[in-house]
Amino acid sequence: MSRSGERTPWQDSVNTEAAVPRPSLAWTDAVALIIGIVIGAGIFETPALVAANAGSEMMLLLTWLAGGVISIVGALCYGELATTYPSVGGVYDYLKRAFGHNVAFLFAWARMTVIQTGSIVLLAFVFGDYMAQLIPLGAFSASIYAALAILLLTLINVIGLQVGKQTQNWLTIAKVLGLLLVVGAGLLFTTPAATQVPATAASSNWGLAMLFVLLSFGGWNEAAYISAEIHNVKRNMVRSLLWSIGIITVIYLLINLAFLHGLGLAGMSESKAVAADLLRVSFGNPGALFVSFLIAIATLGATNATIFTGARTNFALGQDFSLFQFIGRWQTRKSSPVPAFLLQGAIALGLVLLGTITRKGFETMVEFTAPIFWFFFLLTGISLFVLRQRDPERSRPFQVPLYPITPLVFCLVCAYLLYSSLAYTGLGAIVGIAMVALGIPVLLWERQRQRRT
Repeated sequence: MSRSGERTPWQDSVNTEAAVPRPSLAWTDAVALIIGIVIGAGIFETPALVAANAGSEMMLLLTWLAGGVISIVGALCYGELATTYPSVGGVYDYLKRAFGHNVAFLFAWARMTVIQTGSIVLLAFVFGDYMAQLIPLGAFSASIYAALAILLLTLINVIGLQVGKQTQNWLTIAKVLGLLLVVGAGLLFTTPAATQVPATAASSNWGLAMLFVLLSFGGWNEAAYISAEIHNVKRNMVRSLLWSIGIITVIYLLINLAFLHGLGLAGMSESKAVAADLLRVSFGNPGALFVSFLIAIATLGATNATIFTGARTNFALGQDFSLFQFIGRWQTRKSSPVPAFLLQGAIALGLVLLGTITRKGFETMVEFTAPIFWFFFLLTGISLFVLRQRDPERSRPFQVPLYPITPLVFCLVCAYLLYSSLAYTGLGAIVGIAMVALGIPVLLWERQRQRRT
């Protein structure tokens, strides 16, 4: 739809099904989905990196607390956008209203080819790495497990919304219980580690530590893509965001307290697998194997949630652009955008092959996605200002507190992380940017096709 509510010529040319998403998710489903996305591999990888840059135990904990506060600031901004413009397209719809079809198309293209599919494969490779430690399948174990995870979870979501959300709910419950077991093991079954300053303390970098913390909090924004499917979205969207980020922050603080108690700041900063080292101290090698299984479950849950939300933007893209109309169909009986899921799965499997060829699956996908992700995150924050000015009469069930300070802080954080993602990444970032740039000739081709019809 255009900003004034009329259909655009591009939309009229798309032959889509009349079926549209219906509110089918309770706010607790949304909480499970958000927690499932956010608590993935990050919390098992980043605590050691944060400890190496924090400088002190107190600063370490304050950094994680600050990550939760910054995430809540962003969630408040998304809460206003999602309740004012509830749409299965999420950010795609906000950018279309604020900046027009061209920017929205490039976002949807980037999400389809880089952001979401890259995130799916990143998580799937972590799942594969840890499953390979439990049940090795040969030289390409990680890639085989990654591909199988993507195939299985895509199939589950194609079957329908109910199966997809139930799978997510159970995976999230298992993940949270497992993390609480790690916390209990660290706090109750280890003797306090000796206080020791890390060797890296002299070069402490709070900004770099915050970058790793916010990477671990990433993913709560995916709630925007289910805003059209949440019961009573005006009340439950902000509620689900605040509850989920609050729960995640508490879990992250507790698990870092457990790491500090069992390993100390120096032990954390020097660890290559901090959770495995903690449980090895408590229970020996069986504890380390349990952590490998826990990380596999955590990443499987995050992969499923990312697949679930990713297809929603592809559906919105198909609704607006005739070139992609085949993915703009929603099956009412399944309450699912089946063609969008299938295309997303095919692209993700192609990226698994890329990661296999480079032999650096996880690292390649981090570099591939980060700059593009933070660039469009920044545009989303700016869109809040634009839409407040352009659409002042629109009913806003929820308004960002302390406007314009709150969204301005959010935009500044996004700008800093965009800079950091460009400064600290290499070839993968260049490939990701090039992939998004390929969307420009595709966009021009689409516009040329429309002129001829």
